[in-house]
Amino acid sequence: MTKRLQSITSKLPAVVALCLLILLWQFLCQSGAVPAYMLPSPVQVIKALVTDLPTILKHASVTLQEAFYGLCIGVGLAFVMATLMDHFQMLNKALYPILIITQTIPTIAIAPLLVLWMGFYMAPKITLVVITTFFPITVGLLDGYKSVDKDSIDLMRAMGATKIQIFFHVKFPTALPQFFSGLKISASYAVVGAVISEWLGGFEGLGVYMTRVSKAYAFDKMFAVIIFIVIISLLLMGAVNLIKTLSLPWVRVEKKEALE
Repeated sequence: MTKRLQSITSKLPAVVALCLLILLWQFLCQSGAVPAYMLPSPVQVIKALVTDLPTILKHASVTLQEAFYGLCIGVGLAFVMATLMDHFQMLNKALYPILIITQTIPTIAIAPLLVLWMGFYMAPKITLVVITTFFPITVGLLDGYKSVDKDSIDLMRAMGATKIQIFFHVKFPTALPQFFSGLKISASYAVVGAVISEWLGGFEGLGVYMTRVSKAYAFDKMFAVIIFIVIISLLLMGAVNLIKTLSLPWVRVEKKEALE
C-alpha cells in the first residue's frame, strides 16, 4: 500500500503542472489576451477532436501502418547492424561515425527527396520512419553488448560454449534493458517520422489531414490532431514498457528488491 501511494504521489507534480498549464491556456483564450484565430481554447480543441474523430481515426490507420512497418524494419536493421558492429571492431569503427552523421541530417530535408525518388505512397514514409528509429535501438544494443560482464563470458568459454551460445545466453539478455530503452524512444519517433513524411506528399494519413486543416485555418482541428498524436505516442511508449516488464522479469524483481 505504501509503495502504491509513493507511486501515485511521485506522479502528482506532473499532473498538477499539466492541469495548471491547461487552465492558463483556457484563461488566455477566454480573456482575449490571445486571439481565437491564433490559439483555440482547450474546449474548442476537445470539441474538434470529438467531432472529427472518425476522420482522424481513418487517417490514423494509415499513419500507424507506416509507423509499424517502419519500426519493425528499423528494429531488424538495428539488431543486425549492432550485432555485426559488436562482433567486428573494424566494422564498428567504420560505421559508427556514419550512423552519427545520419542523425545530424534534418528529417524535413530528407523527406522531399524520398518522395521524389519513391513516389507518394507508403514507401517513402516507411523509409523515413526506418531512418529515424533504427539509430536509438542500434546505440542501445551496442551499449548493452559492451556492458556484459567479462567474467561471465570467460566462464561460458571455460564451459565450452560457442560464440553463438555466449551471444544468446549472456550478451543478448544483458543488452535487452538498453534495447527496450532505445525502442521506447523509437516508438515515439515512428509516428512523428510518418507524419512529417506525409506533410510533404501523400493521399492519406495524419500529416495529410494536418496540411489540409492548416490551409483552411482550422487551428482547432490542427491542435486536436496534435493531441491525438501525443496520445498515440504515449500509448506506444506504455506498450513498450509493458512488453519490457513481461519480457524481463528479472529486472522487475531487482527493482522490487531495491525498493525493499
